[in-house]
Amino acid sequence: MRLGKAMGHRWLAATAAAALAVTLGAAACSSDDDSSSDGAGRPAGAPSEIRIAYQAIPNGDLIVKHEGWLEAALPGTKITWTKFDSGGDVNTAVIAGSVDIGLAGSSPVTRGLSAPLNIPYQVAWIHDVIGPAESLVVRNDAGITDVAGLAGKKIGTPFASTAHYSLLAALEEAGVAQSAVTLVDLEPPDILAAWTRGDIDAAYVWSPTLDELKKTGTVLTDSAKLAAAGYPTFDLGVVTKKFAEAYPDALAEWLRQQDKAVKLIDSDPAKASAAIAAELNITPDEALAQTKGLVFLTGDEQLGAEYFGTPAAPGKFADGLLGAAEFLKTQAAIDAVPTLDTLRAGLGVEDLDSAFSG
Repeated sequence: MRLGKAMGHRWLAATAAAALAVTLGAAACSSDDDSSSDGAGRPAGAPSEIRIAYQAIPNGDLIVKHEGWLEAALPGTKITWTKFDSGGDVNTAVIAGSVDIGLAGSSPVTRGLSAPLNIPYQVAWIHDVIGPAESLVVRNDAGITDVAGLAGKKIGTPFASTAHYSLLAALEEAGVAQSAVTLVDLEPPDILAAWTRGDIDAAYVWSPTLDELKKTGTVLTDSAKLAAAGYPTFDLGVVTKKFAEAYPDALAEWLRQQDKAVKLIDSDPAKASAAIAAELNITPDEALAQTKGLVFLTGDEQLGAEYFGTPAAPGKFADGLLGAAEFLKTQAAIDAVPTLDTLRAGLGVEDLDSAFSG
């Protein structure tokens, strides 16, 4: 498994984290412990608050949020959901101390687990394996029919994201040097605005923004095709090590609710799509179509050899992150390639195994 041809965009983490901390203000406080029930229904030892960073991605995380399952499972604990536009922003929020659990793509997570960031979090869950829900689309009026035709064009994508990684992989596979195109760092809402104005010729981005671009554009390739070529990408759930160590029961409950959402997508896609649609402000049919662009894994499946594995038999996922880190180093995006043991330590295998071992 190869995750790695990530970006040469160097992120000034300390500056960004400080700026976000100012923006979020009081939200930067860490979740408080409580050694006994507070009379509001919170079990002894449960956190008073869990701060979750989510994204507008049509997966189980939106179902858990919309249905209020975590709130019901952890009575007395305040669940604060904050929307972010990219995994790079989630990394910044974690560094700022503003997030306990968050969703980020495999590329920003690989950066986060490597120097110079060395973010003290761990991968706790695979929200989805990215497929056609993340694609490279070109304007119909550009007259371009393949990736090679993008030479000399302007392409928008969120830097340090899985889309950015996949874009570079697509260009490399087509023999187009990165220097032959103009890459523009734009978050999904800004991509749509730039596309509407005619400021960019193409974009690599995810649904639901992708679906808007496809109305006047043509898909040249997607993340499913790139995965088949050896470049798989994922949306991952990360949790700070501080939170995981302090509140293992709460983390296990969060994992079980994510698993419940994955199973709902499989067993009752209509209900799952309705919940996702409500969060994304689209129709259930549109939401259902978008979920088909992603692959969802249950907790038991994630404990398989191709992914996390078990504490006694580590899976292949960390090997893929190592490949990603090796490429990041060639792009001067990280200072050094971490060891395989370091990356394995960045996976919450024991927490996942505990949540689903019976």
